[in-house]
Amino acid sequence: MLLATWSWVRNRIDDRIHNDKDVGMSPHFNFGQGCRAFPVSLALTLLFEAYRYLLGWVPLRLISRSAIPAWRAASFFLGLFLVWAACGSSLAAYDHSLLTVHMIKHLLLMTVAPALILLGEPVRVFWIGMPLIARRVFRRVLRRSPLPRFARMVTRPALCWTLAAMTLLAWHLPSLFTLGMRSESWHVVEQIMFFAAGLLFWWPVIQPWPSASTGPRWSILLYLFLATLPCDILSGFLVFSDRVVYPVYFSAPRLFGFSVLEDQQCAAALMWTCVTLVYLVPAAIISTILLAPRTSHEHDLQQSQFSGGPVPPSAPRSAEVV
Repeated sequence: MLLATWSWVRNRIDDRIHNDKDVGMSPHFNFGQGCRAFPVSLALTLLFEAYRYLLGWVPLRLISRSAIPAWRAASFFLGLFLVWAACGSSLAAYDHSLLTVHMIKHLLLMTVAPALILLGEPVRVFWIGMPLIARRVFRRVLRRSPLPRFARMVTRPALCWTLAAMTLLAWHLPSLFTLGMRSESWHVVEQIMFFAAGLLFWWPVIQPWPSASTGPRWSILLYLFLATLPCDILSGFLVFSDRVVYPVYFSAPRLFGFSVLEDQQCAAALMWTCVTLVYLVPAAIISTILLAPRTSHEHDLQQSQFSGGPVPPSAPRSAEVV
């Protein structure tokens, strides 16, 4: 939603500035002139989403400090900042000169920023921040529309894994990669797809509101392990290849003394390492939770679920979503 809104506004502002020209350089940076256009539309979009989040989080925080802890809000804002870092900061100026920087952008958009944003429970907070009348209207619409069923189908782990893997591999094919490098419009589409695929991928892992668990929690460990395979295949191919896979970088100015092949190997090694480390974090957390000794209430709840008996009462929640 963030990058989709940005692209819509950008087509009406930035395209007028650049006269909708497809050029073989970054859409944010002109190497010849040495200046960089400030992405106003992206900044306004991210600030608007931050404002919407505060509209829901602050009242909820006043009711109960444990409903949405401060660390979740900080996670959401950090995720927005990383989206800005990937698409609007000075980092984007080197996107079309170094494959390593291009890979950093992809890691931020697909691996890091979506996870941080979902940890902030944005759907729940945005729902609370909506006017009561709007919530009633949306609730009636959702009851009559197939949207909840569609959302459950799209967020199934198998489909999320498949879409994320296909997005990653498809945009690293030399033909599509070159298209995204030379066309500003396709470059925006590429960024939107990476961010959307990242949100879908992390949804079954984080399970933010209003999602429901679709299977045993230990299956997420297998999900995370399988998610490393497409990255391992791609990064391994780029690291051990003795030729440049993306010839478009031959025409780009060389920075920091890297040759094109060295830049390719560095980018692949960075992807290989970062993805493995990032996926290890939720895997370790989930493993710790699964191996931790259960409380008496959790044990009774599990026994009642297996036996089909009544579910024992739990402690009241600190705050509920109206």
